[in-house]
Amino acid sequence: MPLALDLVYLVVTVIALPWVIWRKLAGGRPVAAPVARFLGRAPVAPRPAGSKRVWLHGVSVGEVQLLATVATELARQAEATGLAVECVVSSSTTTGLAVAERRFGPDRTFPCPLDFSWAVRRVLRQVDADLLVLGELELWPNLLTAAAARGVPVVVVNGRMSPRSFRGFSRVRSLATAMLRRVRLVLARSREDAERFSRLGAPTVATVGSLKFDGVSGDRQAAPVQDLRQLAGITSTTPVLLAGSTQEPEEALAVATFLSLRPRHPALRLILVPRHAERSVALAGWLDERLREQDAEGIRWVRRSHLGSGDRTDPPADILLVDVTGELAAWWGVATVAFVGGSLDGRRGGQNMLEPAAYGAALCFGPHTRNFRTEVAELLAADAARVVTDGDSLNAFVARCLEEPAFALTLGEQARGVVDSNRGGTAATVNHLLGLLLGVSPPTVVGSGQNPDTDSL
Repeated sequence: MPLALDLVYLVVTVIALPWVIWRKLAGGRPVAAPVARFLGRAPVAPRPAGSKRVWLHGVSVGEVQLLATVATELARQAEATGLAVECVVSSSTTTGLAVAERRFGPDRTFPCPLDFSWAVRRVLRQVDADLLVLGELELWPNLLTAAAARGVPVVVVNGRMSPRSFRGFSRVRSLATAMLRRVRLVLARSREDAERFSRLGAPTVATVGSLKFDGVSGDRQAAPVQDLRQLAGITSTTPVLLAGSTQEPEEALAVATFLSLRPRHPALRLILVPRHAERSVALAGWLDERLREQDAEGIRWVRRSHLGSGDRTDPPADILLVDVTGELAAWWGVATVAFVGGSLDGRRGGQNMLEPAAYGAALCFGPHTRNFRTEVAELLAADAARVVTDGDSLNAFVARCLEEPAFALTLGEQARGVVDSNRGGTAATVNHLLGLLLGVSPPTVVGSGQNPDTDSL
């Protein structure tokens, strides 16, 4: 099996090589560390004597941030038992690696190997982990085989198996089952996800709830939030529309909403945080053109990277373009109204709306949020968010929030309540991880206890 997969991967690699080179030369978001991942290089610090080591893997920024929360709780619980535990983390994207380095340090961060047999075996030797923790749904056959050969238990945390993923894995059920049988424990975010993992052959599944509720702060007085507020010249009473994790054309819709409402709300500020910071170059050029139009007379904008460099305008600019990575979680803390992007066109499945919810912002997002199906269901059931379908509905929602402050405040408080009432999944997850590190067997299958209709899956 490993040899056959290696041959398939090599063919795919050769086909993809021109695309990898083009992305690097074109100045876009490059493929993360392709040579190191192909060869299996993991330059991590040696494992401290007498300690257990956990390898955490998250594909990109969201998963890395979630795993950082797991690592913090693991350190807390391990200390209470007298067990020394060290975490190292890998990611598959440049942005994920950047966030991981800031949270864990460069000597405990490395690019996840491509799923070639030699690469995963070499990384497993270098990392020398006692436990491999995969965020959400990162299943690779050679990695799982190599981990099993070394006797390293594998755990999937915040396990997410959407209906679309279930249908895809069902088409290759034998491969999916073979992979899942090498996973010691799946800790699912919901009963529905647990059922889908079980039906595909995962031998041990437990439902612990979504970890994303624990991975958000919600403290508007926290130092990072206050520092950004001061840097941007935003007071506690300044109305702010923040469009975060946006993709094309969501920035244009946010700007159109801002420009249409600014005459009635002259203090309103707009903050744009694109999902990928490298798009800021193109967005900057577009903003220059857009703000020359008649309806934008007198509107000024500035890049986040220029704040504090002597380029800050006084009074502060009306539109702020955040062109750096890793700050969105804190920027949500200055928002009055929050639009969460990647949710309007149906191609991306939405981004994390729990961060602005935790801060009590008046929250909206598009109809395409399959990546956060469970979390969205909780928010909508509590009347804690609104779904917007286009520019007109976004405009109407923001206008109502600005013109009816009590409505915005209530919506935000209900969103905060949803987050607070769903916390606790991380502690339960870490309890399972610590049990494995201490040699305690995981529980038997824990799912919904029901057999949902196949059509619903």
